[in-house]
Amino acid sequence: MRIKKVAVLGAGTMGSQIAGHFANASIPSLLFDMPGLAKAGIEKLKKLDPAPLFDPSLPSLIEPLEFGPDFPRLKEADWVIEAVVEDLEAKRSLLKSILPHLRPDAVVTSNTSGLPLSSISAEMPAEFKNRWLGTHFFNPPRYLKLLELIPTPETDETLLHEIADFGDKRLGKGIVYAKDTPNFIANRLGTYGALLTLKVMLEEGYTIEEVDTLTGPIIGHPKTATFRLFDLVGIDILGVVARNLYENVPNDEEREIFKIPKFLEEVLARGWFGNKTGQGFYKKTPDGILVLDPKTMEYRPQKKTVFPSVEMLRSMEDPRERIANLIRSKDRAGNFIRKTLTPLLAYAANRIPEIVDDIVNVDNSMKWGFNWSHGLFETWDAIGVRKSVDRIREEGKHFPQWMDLVLAQPDPKFYRVEKGELQYWDTFAYEYRPVPHPEGVLILEQRKLQNGVIKKNAGASLIDIGDGVACLEFHSKMNAIGGDIIQMVKSAIEIVEKDFAGLVIGNQGENFSAGANLMLLLLEAQEENWDELNMVIKAFQQMVMSLRYSAKPVVAAPFGLALGGGCEVSIGSDAIHSAAEIYTGLVEVGVGLIPAGTGTKEIYVRNLKRCLPGADPFPYLRNAFETVALAKVSRSVLEAKKLGYYADSDTFSMNGDRVIQDAKNVVLQLSKNYTQPQPRNDILLTGRAGYAYLQAGIYLMKEAGQISEYDQKLGQKVAWIMTGGDLTEPTRVSEQFMLDLEREAFLSLLGERKTQERIQHMLKTGKPLRN
Repeated sequence: MRIKKVAVLGAGTMGSQIAGHFANASIPSLLFDMPGLAKAGIEKLKKLDPAPLFDPSLPSLIEPLEFGPDFPRLKEADWVIEAVVEDLEAKRSLLKSILPHLRPDAVVTSNTSGLPLSSISAEMPAEFKNRWLGTHFFNPPRYLKLLELIPTPETDETLLHEIADFGDKRLGKGIVYAKDTPNFIANRLGTYGALLTLKVMLEEGYTIEEVDTLTGPIIGHPKTATFRLFDLVGIDILGVVARNLYENVPNDEEREIFKIPKFLEEVLARGWFGNKTGQGFYKKTPDGILVLDPKTMEYRPQKKTVFPSVEMLRSMEDPRERIANLIRSKDRAGNFIRKTLTPLLAYAANRIPEIVDDIVNVDNSMKWGFNWSHGLFETWDAIGVRKSVDRIREEGKHFPQWMDLVLAQPDPKFYRVEKGELQYWDTFAYEYRPVPHPEGVLILEQRKLQNGVIKKNAGASLIDIGDGVACLEFHSKMNAIGGDIIQMVKSAIEIVEKDFAGLVIGNQGENFSAGANLMLLLLEAQEENWDELNMVIKAFQQMVMSLRYSAKPVVAAPFGLALGGGCEVSIGSDAIHSAAEIYTGLVEVGVGLIPAGTGTKEIYVRNLKRCLPGADPFPYLRNAFETVALAKVSRSVLEAKKLGYYADSDTFSMNGDRVIQDAKNVVLQLSKNYTQPQPRNDILLTGRAGYAYLQAGIYLMKEAGQISEYDQKLGQKVAWIMTGGDLTEPTRVSEQFMLDLEREAFLSLLGERKTQERIQHMLKTGKPLRN
């Protein structure tokens, strides 16, 4: 579907950010609101954190316009999105006013979070209703993947699927089809879970801090947990959604849960709406962040919460395993999980087929809408379906008839793997069916189950992903690069050069790679095993160089975090096809080191390529130096290109699920006319003049208090490598010359006490130490 321009009606929090996300996808938009409000909405986009835009230049793609006088401009729009206040009459009135200005082929959708789509369009003509549906983006639309599509009975089915395809590929969204019921899927279930949590907290005497401890990362949910999320989204929004549900679901067996408790009514009456008003369940003060006490309605200092069962389970990597153990725990943590999770599971089951037709759409809604690691039915499988259903029934809850057919299976599960294929229980067909995936999405786990593993060890696997392309998948802890991965890269290159058209380096875990194995480096340094360390660093360098100079094309497919060594593997490949959301950089100075896996050399070379023949190389030298010495990290693929980590020719997928398949396509394209590169011997280093130039800048930063004395030392090491240090004049050198300088600097820094302190602090806290 060709969407060249969109119009967004309403420049509030959601409307402006929806326009901003279209800008991320390089699609211009017309943003309408009352006089001055559209312009203000665009200005706010530039200030929000986390940033809703991939790049600060993107607001130029959004044009502010006024309701009324500028409506004739709507004829330019292929897609018009209504995002005004959640008021039925206001939405109806707006649709009537824009109708004369719409193109007959324009799609019109509403971003309503709960009003019936059929009611909003009730007074519109039939030809309008054919191209009318709901497109419910979640806030913030850049970061939350969910896009709920809500057709009406009149919606053209072909158009519906075209919007789904466009939302998936161009906007990077996970598409869920919802029914036109109050608050659709994610907000219906999420609001039930939130108000149930509030009820259990008040009745059982849990504190807000305890609830946030038990509903955060320990169960695979974001750090915002429950009450921090309320503050972030807006407690007033929670109130609006809850009242809407209470009024519009008269036959819901759990309707009373949606009645707002007195505690929450009091918070709303006082205007404590969360971050937007400066206070909500938490309040930021000069003395720290205070928390609200529901009993006194006063703020107090936060108390550290400790649950023995939670502390015992933190080392478990799989959150489903943690939940399964927590729910069996006899302490207060286990009690809380049982009383909040099991009723939510029953409620979700009873909403099928009322709000949605299958469990996959339920699970995807919760994962994509709230950033949960696993969906409700996936979690249910982990805790055990039969035992939990028996327990829930003992508590007086009922289930739909289709649940009896699940329980009739020898091993009752909502999901199973059969002959290498992930299947789900279809509540209409009464049988297991393959979990559907959009065309063009390659699932590595499925390939492995179907005997696609060529070779593997503890750190990585080489997988046949079809069409003569192999994929090297990292699967160490945090995908940290150690000896296993280095060895597997060597084997992968040998196998690919012999039997394949090319190689993709990528995985489908939480992140591409957090870098080198710091613990291993620290232990070796403390033992003063310098010869061993020298061999390890040299092997790492040779590994990265082998990617670039392989006889077959190698394409890196990074996503999420690709830091340190993860960044070096990416920039050391022939090409990069990344996710749009990529946080990449050479961050080694944060732990008192310098990039020594070809990273310092490569960033310098990439910057130097931008220098035209005969031009002054010093500005490009400075850019390369600052990128490494200041440990700059991109917050999007566009920023990665600006920083020089990625080339302008490198490509990306808006939808992270498509990265592996799209990277595979890049490999196939490169393989058609691939010429094996040769190591370079012509890199121009500026020598003493360049070193003095950088030294002056480092000195000024130190005198200005911007860096510490040890940071100054690290900067000097980077400068030495990028200039050749004591070369008396500009000289052309080999890549190996620079790699030897990298390795020498890295080893010398590993022997420094302050570097070891920085590494220890990072391993202990996950944060850099500025000593």
